Amino acid sequence: MARILIAEDEDSLRIFVARALRLDGHETVEAPDGAAGLEALDRTTFDLLLSDIRMPVMDGIELAHRAHSSHPGMKILLMTGYAEQRERADDLNGKIVDVVSKPFSLPDIRTAVARALAA
Repeated sequence: MARILIAEDEDSLRIFVARALRLDGHETVEAPDGAAGLEALDRTTFDLLLSDIRMPVMDGIELAHRAHSSHPGMKILLMTGYAEQRERADDLNGKIVDVVSKPFSLPDIRTAVARALAA
């Protein structure tokens, strides 16, 4: 299965998503913000970056740009609960697979990740 980095500042959501993806056999590494996510990317390789857009320290948009620059083959899937944040991801066309809207259900995120990995 895939190795997935989850960058999400909300602890309960990060834990929920990690558990859901582990049910599908994926290995997950969790980061509480974009800066910690970038550090994790420097330490090992991932098949997918799943990141919230709106986070402290470094947001998901900047993390996605940096991740794509240093790991161009890695899939990137973003999450957001804010419509205006979704529009900010437009400059990432060609770099990200999709943006998932929050709130989402367990089946929703598992399906979105499966599609991103297959893209």
